[in-house]
Amino acid sequence: MSSLSQDNRFEYKYIITEPTARSVRDFVACYLERDKYADPSRRNSYAVHSLYLDSRGLALCRATLQGHKNRFKLRLRFYDEVREHPVFFEVKRRLNDVILKQRAAVRREAILPLLAGHAPSPQDLMDPLGGDFGALEHFCRLRGVVEADGLAFVSYLREAYATPDERIRVTFDRVIRGAEYHHRFELPPDPQWHYPPIAGVVLELKFTDRFPRWMREMVQSLDLWRGNMAKYVTSVTTAPSPMLSFLAYEL
Repeated sequence: MSSLSQDNRFEYKYIITEPTARSVRDFVACYLERDKYADPSRRNSYAVHSLYLDSRGLALCRATLQGHKNRFKLRLRFYDEVREHPVFFEVKRRLNDVILKQRAAVRREAILPLLAGHAPSPQDLMDPLGGDFGALEHFCRLRGVVEADGLAFVSYLREAYATPDERIRVTFDRVIRGAEYHHRFELPPDPQWHYPPIAGVVLELKFTDRFPRWMREMVQSLDLWRGNMAKYVTSVTTAPSPMLSFLAYEL
């Protein structure tokens, strides 16, 4: 997938019960198609893994906790540990309620040098001529500005439905877990993960430009209440490690 930048993209988040998730699934079936990566052996879900970067003082985490209207996250997103598959270097920026995302598909051999501060090269990309280099440069520039380094892995199972053009997307995230990053780009063993106390399924309604009428009707008929759920921040502030959890005691 090439770099992606979406204007006027919105994400509304809700914490819902499993019975409500079934009702939402039934409702969206009339409008959306199941994600092509759905795995029947995982309840039609697929794994999502991210390595989040932050500064030594956790400036990006604090920006979310303090409700800054203009903030961003830096993360490396991947879906498996197959060496030949790409890792997406992503900048996810929020301007008020609008979400802007850029991503670049990077070769795994380039990950550690880039995280160590090496200047990006088109050869770091899965497709050097594919147009991702500007997104990779932007990622590396922001990383340098905040002096960010890898901090925490966040993983979960995602069940997703979307229109063919991806302008409307509904996702259910379950089994959310976090783990510290120890400068090895590989998922930690099971004992190193912790599970934040999230009381239900994380539902995200994603759309471009206008909130679809049918989606508004669904929210009203199922009495859904919009809230905040930043998986990285939740994982950091509930982690058992003092290095990651001190923010929870400060705020």
